[in-house]
Amino acid sequence: MSKASSKRVILMPSVKDNARIVAAAKADADAKPMTKAQLDALVPIRTVRGRPKSENKKLLLSVRYSVEVVEYFRSTGEGWQARMDSVLRQYVNKHLPRSNAT
Repeated sequence: MSKASSKRVILMPSVKDNARIVAAAKADADAKPMTKAQLDALVPIRTVRGRPKSENKKLLLSVRYSVEVVEYFRSTGEGWQARMDSVLRQYVNKHLPRSNAT
């Protein structure tokens, strides 16, 4: 009994088949080859994956809030965490010591 290989085998076209494929691609008006400028503008997928970096950096941490507080903010709909952050930020700004107060 032999085990079936789970490795995929890539079959490359022969030189003759490749020439036929290239000729068909060049004849297709919708399949124009990329220009050097277009090729140079390509960016590896790793550099564009994921969420864009925010200018307003946030700190990820685990916090416990009372059930009532979380239920209230969740009931306000999508974006509730940002609203909660805004309320906390307003509190901090209000309670920061004023260095220029005379």
